Amino acid sequence: MDPDLYLYVERVRARELQAEAARHRLAAPASEPVTRTLRTRLGWALVETGLRLVHGRRGSSAARSPLAGC
Repeated sequence: MDPDLYLYVERVRARELQAEAARHRLAAPASEPVTRTLRTRLGWALVETGLRLVHGRRGSSAARSPLAGC
């Protein structure tokens, strides 16, 4: 491939990527509050699930311990 043709193709691709990035930057602020809300809700759901798992294991592990009856 001719080096000039290769550079032309790379420049066109770079312009396409820059235009796509600009469109993404313009669209991102509009959806940010929804994303932040979903991320917050998911985070708290994971925390709640983790706390339930930890709390449940502590109560059940003492009952299953072989030394619990001693």
